Amino acid sequence: MSIVITLDVMLAKRKAKSKDLAAAIGMSDQNLSLLKQGKVKGIRMDTLEAICLYLDCQPGDLLCYLPDAQNIEPPFDS
Repeated sequence: MSIVITLDVMLAKRKAKSKDLAAAIGMSDQNLSLLKQGKVKGIRMDTLEAICLYLDCQPGDLLCYLPDAQNIEPPFDS
């Protein structure tokens, strides 16, 4: 997948524990773990908002776009 979730990095920067975040936003530890591992197909906007509020960050601090090498087309020759 081209979207990488960097939640674990932000947790480390904020010296926060996954367990505390999960409790604060009303998510199970298991679902938060799946989110951190990037094993989810989507995230609700209210969940993203709650995470950003708890960690005092922006959505862009939690998500990173890395295009797949095979999806990149070579530039056109002029």
